[in-house]
Amino acid sequence: MAGIVGILLAAGRGRRFDPQGQRNKLLQPLPGGDVVAAASARHLLAALPRVIAVVRADDDATAALLAAAGCEVTRCFDADSGMAASLVHGLRQAEQAAGWVVALADMPHVRPATIAALRQAVLEGAPIAVPVHQDKRGNPVAFGRRHMPELLALSGDRGARGIVSNNPVNEVCVDDPGILLDIDTPTDL
Repeated sequence: MAGIVGILLAAGRGRRFDPQGQRNKLLQPLPGGDVVAAASARHLLAALPRVIAVVRADDDATAALLAAAGCEVTRCFDADSGMAASLVHGLRQAEQAAGWVVALADMPHVRPATIAALRQAVLEGAPIAVPVHQDKRGNPVAFGRRHMPELLALSGDRGARGIVSNNPVNEVCVDDPGILLDIDTPTDL
């Protein structure tokens, strides 16, 4: 059985960022010049030996960027049906893993130490591990194999929120405000 694998969800359309769909938020530069999705990928790869990035079938630019960063890129042809489709697609690429850290490509400020702490919690037996900063839960979320059947049964746009809400969760306290910061609008950059 493989270790803990990162699943980087990068298949959304980012409609809140750009309702016209002209600018892909994942390809926008951050202060300092890094690109949103590349920063997210690099932080995952710093903590996990294997990261699978899920992109839309038609998103060649994000696919190329994430492949160059070191991710295994897979294209999800039904990504527009909701986040669950992308998550299930990514999990299918790593079904033999001991667990998964599910991260969002529009959250480039999550520190590698946070990802490593989530990985460690699952390796030590946590069925679900979520980061907590100043009493607020954030992302990414890590899952052990126990929840694989529920994860693979997901559909729609809610992702794994229901699984986290309806099961025991290990909260991992981190000094990382990045777990609460995503890029939804241009002002978030």
